[in-house]
Amino acid sequence: MAIRRVLSLSRSLAASSASAASLLSPGRNPSWGRDISRFSTAALTEEEVIIPPVQVEHTQLLINGQFVDAASGRTFPTFDPRSGDLITHVAEGDEEDINRAVFAAREAFDDGPWPRMTAYERSKIIYRFADLLEKHNDEIAALETWDSGKPYEHTANVEIPKMTRLFRYFAGWADKIHGLTVPADGPYHVQTLHEPIGVAGQIIPWNFPLMMYAWKVGPALACGNTVVLKTAEHTPLSALYVSKLFHEAGLPPGVLNIISGFGPTAGAALASHMDVDKIAFTGSTGTGKIILELASKSNLKAVTLELGGKSPFIVCEDADIDKAVELAHSAVFFNQGQCCCAGSRTFVHERVYDEFIEKSKARAMRRIVGDPFKKGVEQGPQIDKAQFEKILSCIRSGIESGATLETGGERFGTKGYFIQPTVFSDVQDDMAIATEEIFGPVQSILKFKDLDDVIQRANKSRYGLAAGVFTNNIETANTLMRSLRVGTVWINCYFVFDAAIPFGGYKMSGKGREKGAYCLNNYLQVKAVVSPLKNPAWL
Repeated sequence: MAIRRVLSLSRSLAASSASAASLLSPGRNPSWGRDISRFSTAALTEEEVIIPPVQVEHTQLLINGQFVDAASGRTFPTFDPRSGDLITHVAEGDEEDINRAVFAAREAFDDGPWPRMTAYERSKIIYRFADLLEKHNDEIAALETWDSGKPYEHTANVEIPKMTRLFRYFAGWADKIHGLTVPADGPYHVQTLHEPIGVAGQIIPWNFPLMMYAWKVGPALACGNTVVLKTAEHTPLSALYVSKLFHEAGLPPGVLNIISGFGPTAGAALASHMDVDKIAFTGSTGTGKIILELASKSNLKAVTLELGGKSPFIVCEDADIDKAVELAHSAVFFNQGQCCCAGSRTFVHERVYDEFIEKSKARAMRRIVGDPFKKGVEQGPQIDKAQFEKILSCIRSGIESGATLETGGERFGTKGYFIQPTVFSDVQDDMAIATEEIFGPVQSILKFKDLDDVIQRANKSRYGLAAGVFTNNIETANTLMRSLRVGTVWINCYFVFDAAIPFGGYKMSGKGREKGAYCLNNYLQVKAVVSPLKNPAWL
């Protein structure tokens, strides 16, 4: 069953020994300026793609606590991005299956035990689920890596533990949600009730399937709602696996329903369903607009959106360049560059620009690309052929628009959807690689003169999801944190995703916040209750 592929490594500059990468003459485009090197990390070897240490157990839809086939009987394939080979076929949900799932969720909310049990009892079920996640951490991580291509070490040691932490965080919130007693101008007793919103529809992306599952399912269930969740068609497997564990923890039937399927069918049906009270979506800005339109044209359901970004990462002249290079590298190349808040516009002060370029190029060339199940691998494949080709097209656009290709720029190997870590310098604000969300391992490095210059340019984007600032000057940090029109500013750090830290965007990067206390408002209604007081002792 083992699939064989060649980890063919492209040739690189500056290495002269036989054990190093061979030389490449600089010359595909003499206008590039600097010598061009193609990415290389290891000796030329042939290896077997590692067989994932997990079996696919669940491929059906989960409706009303049972795994069932799609009403149509149709299935669709999910592929291993390391090779493009088939993993399995999964039930293809459509409008009829969304109807079945919403009916189950509505019945569970209107007549079932979940919103009627004490908040403490709900929290105990969520805590038990977190314990099961911890127990099955390695199997869950293997399934996630197999379906998405993200490095197993990070998935097992970081992502699944963070998912577990998120559910424990929201379990802790379940019995701390309450209203207020409000003073009024007159003899009235006024109180507010914080009530679950009802049936929540949720649509999650393929780049962080289980993290987004936790961001959405956790608060929805803690607040007493029921859920219909549509997985991304690229990565349907892990959500089905963990949802079975949720039912083992004691979750009542109908409270959590999982539909695998496609956006134009299952996703559109969920967003426009008249019996869904709220829709939450993470994905592209274009699809987010469609979700918002469908919600408004149906029953004006509440909407939260976590959408795209083109986040600035600002390196000031006083920065420790070595640390800044490493942080900027992580900010853009993490998760194969498939991250909505990637620091994909790297702004570097003109006084340290050249040094930063050379060190960023060297760091990218050291990045280890390969089978994500292999120890030490930093970068796996892109999710699928379409994304792979889109990224390569963006790279070609950068070259054609006059940016300098410092390293990378091509596919890695001969099989699967691997792309060399790519670094561009001399990038201008109007180039597509500086304005469009590439969602791949491509670093675009721009030069700036002063704070006024970089603030104006960083904010000149339709997106406003996140930003990074690297400086040793507290006044500079204070100026930038207040000036940047984004939902998160990381100062001398990046990708810090604590369960309690809210996350969301300005402008076309979304509506509402995920995580933390703020996200609970997405899944609650506030009801005011007023009653008269007769001869009150006090007001």
